[in-house]
Amino acid sequence: MSWIVYALLAAIFAACTAIFAKVGLVGINSDLATFIRTCFIVAITAAWVSYLGKWESLSGVSIKQWIFLFLSAASTGLSWLFYFKALQEGTAAHVASLDKLSVVFVAVFAFIFLGEKLSWREIFGLGLMITGILILTLKPSVAQPQEQQAQTQASEQQAQTQASEQQAQTQASEPQVQTQASEQKQDK
Repeated sequence: MSWIVYALLAAIFAACTAIFAKVGLVGINSDLATFIRTCFIVAITAAWVSYLGKWESLSGVSIKQWIFLFLSAASTGLSWLFYFKALQEGTAAHVASLDKLSVVFVAVFAFIFLGEKLSWREIFGLGLMITGILILTLKPSVAQPQEQQAQTQASEQQAQTQASEQQAQTQASEPQVQTQASEQKQDK
C-alpha cells in the first residue's frame, strides 16, 4: 500500500479515537482513561507485530534509537494525557481541530531540527490550516452548535424574566410600605 493510503487510514482512525474517547471518558478520570487506553494499545500492537512476524532481537536496537523511541513515547503519553483532559472539558470537534495544529508544529520542528525545507506552497497551506483551526476553535459564537446557542439564549431569557419578576415584586411592595406609613401617621 502507498503511504497516502496509510496516512488516510491514520486520519480516519484518529477521528474515531476522538469520538470513542469522548464517549469513553464520561464519568472516569482522564488520566486513568489514558492508562487503560495505553494498555489496549500495547496489546493490539503486540498482536499486530506478531501477526506480521516482525519481532526482532532487541539487541539490534542502538542506544540512539532507544533514546529517541523513549522521547517519542514520552511525547505521545503527554499528548494523550492532555488530549483526553481537553476532550473531557471541550467538544470533540473543537478539541480535535485544535489538536491538528500538531501538523503545523511538525512542519516547523522538521524545519528547525531536521533541516527540512518548506516550499511557498507548503507555507501557504500551513497558513490556511492555522486560519481554519482558529476559525473553528476560537469563534465559539460562529462554530457553536445551534443547540448550545438555543440553550444560551434560553438561559439569558430566563435570567431576564427573573430580573423583571423581582423588579415587579419590589415595585409592588413599595406602595404597601407607603400606605402603611400613611396609615400610621393618621392614627397618631
